[in-house]
Amino acid sequence: MRIALIGFGSVGRGIAEAIVHKNLDLTVSGVADSKSGIIDPAGIDMRAVLERKRETGMCGEEGISAMEIITSADYDLLIEVTPTDARTGEPALGYITAALRRGKHVVTSNKGPIACAYHALRTLADEHGVQLRYEATVCGAIPIMQALENGLAGNDIRGIYGVFNGTCNYILTRMADERLTYQQALLEARELGYAEADPTYDVKGIDAAIKLVILANTVWGLSTTLDDVDTTGIDAVTSDALELAEGQDCTIRLIGEIVPGKEILRVSPRIIPKSHTLVVSGTLNAVMVDTDMAGKVTFIGKGAGSSETASAIISDVLFIRDHHVKRT
Repeated sequence: MRIALIGFGSVGRGIAEAIVHKNLDLTVSGVADSKSGIIDPAGIDMRAVLERKRETGMCGEEGISAMEIITSADYDLLIEVTPTDARTGEPALGYITAALRRGKHVVTSNKGPIACAYHALRTLADEHGVQLRYEATVCGAIPIMQALENGLAGNDIRGIYGVFNGTCNYILTRMADERLTYQQALLEARELGYAEADPTYDVKGIDAAIKLVILANTVWGLSTTLDDVDTTGIDAVTSDALELAEGQDCTIRLIGEIVPGKEILRVSPRIIPKSHTLVVSGTLNAVMVDTDMAGKVTFIGKGAGSSETASAIISDVLFIRDHHVKRT
């Protein structure tokens, strides 16, 4: 199967490393980063591309853009992992739309396009008989979409609850374990690379809320937007609040909840018992799915990182390769 890879930051390089070191039977015919690109129908030497990126900061030649590759290169599937505005979905929304209109399968890690234009993109994919998959948009390496689609097929999903943001979880874990203030824990998270220089999307609960929108629209076919999520972040959580919770053998975690039957769609700090399944430490994510037949099923794993996100991307790619690409 021929793929085009758009985006060559940490996630894109993680995907390239997986293609190089694993026998995945994938031919890369186009690669682009923000400054350069390369097209070769016969297949690109990804080892050479990785080396060039390390040495020059560019994956290919100047003047070859991502959109040029998407609209003119010869490929079966587009992997789209560019930096994107979470509210508008651009430029990834334009990239994905162009590929789908060409009748190409798409795998993306971008939350923005899926959160703001899921139904339009799904309709476009269906019209052209191709797959749109986005496992990596929710909880990194945790295969939550695969589980909901396949592993729990036939179950009625009554609710989804979880710790969807590793940055917030790390901060709350450190505040509880070491009695750090919020500012001290945030500074530590920044120094370790767990928090961005501007951590607003994480600590205000926006990142977790976007993931809820994706799940709500995918699982229940809703038409929710970010504005529909009742969102409270962790920036007002104090050391005193955590100490009070400790006195009740509880702790505080930023919990995302979707319960359509009760019209619950919210992200907020919650006091929960330390023994609760969703009390995970550090940067881990945890998702509990409440079903009618299987009961409550919980998934725990790393929610971010280059190789972790690449794991989710590659999983989607191989699913499409094995189930939806015509053999010639």
